[in-house]
Amino acid sequence: MRVAVLASGRGSNFEAIARAILEGKINAEFALLVVNRRTAEVVQRAEKLGVNWIYVDPFSFPSREDYDRRLVEILKRVGADLICLAGYNLLVSGLFVDAFPDRVLNIHPSLLPSFPGLKPHWQAVTYGVKISGVTVHLVDKGVDTGPVVAQCAVPVSPEDTPESLADKVLPWEHRLYPQVVKWFADGRVKRVGRKVVVEGADYNSLPAVPALEDF
Repeated sequence: MRVAVLASGRGSNFEAIARAILEGKINAEFALLVVNRRTAEVVQRAEKLGVNWIYVDPFSFPSREDYDRRLVEILKRVGADLICLAGYNLLVSGLFVDAFPDRVLNIHPSLLPSFPGLKPHWQAVTYGVKISGVTVHLVDKGVDTGPVVAQCAVPVSPEDTPESLADKVLPWEHRLYPQVVKWFADGRVKRVGRKVVVEGADYNSLPAVPALEDF
């Protein structure tokens, strides 16, 4: 399996995935990093790791569909089988989703369907939940509405701020996302309607389904 990542910011989840591939923890090849901001910190991470990256300016295209059409051409040219959105600040179009059916993943720092969209940590703290976490899901044509692949639960204390909660959740993001990519690379993931099933899963385990064995 060849894995590509789309990113816009710091790139810590990109680095977690790329390192796991480069270190042989995932039976896959890293195909390409695509960024939509030339100055994004993720570019520096990619250069330190020695992996291929490309900048594609969304403002140079007349529409989002034209931009996504170009991304699809690039990703198919490099043979990408699995696309991971990692801090990618654009919504992908239906055209993009249709080009890679059930092969586009996103990570979101809440227990979806709770607190989708922007500022999930602020939403969680403001709402007063006692548990938040992180979700990796398939991307569909909605906003954070795709089928859930796996989740980790993280406790929320009364003293937590959006910033402190983000700090608590982030290490689990770095474990869960590579683990899900590994399951896809090992051919363990199957979609059954709305549900995503992982072969060999212990669905009574926490903090993720199945338990995080390798990361």
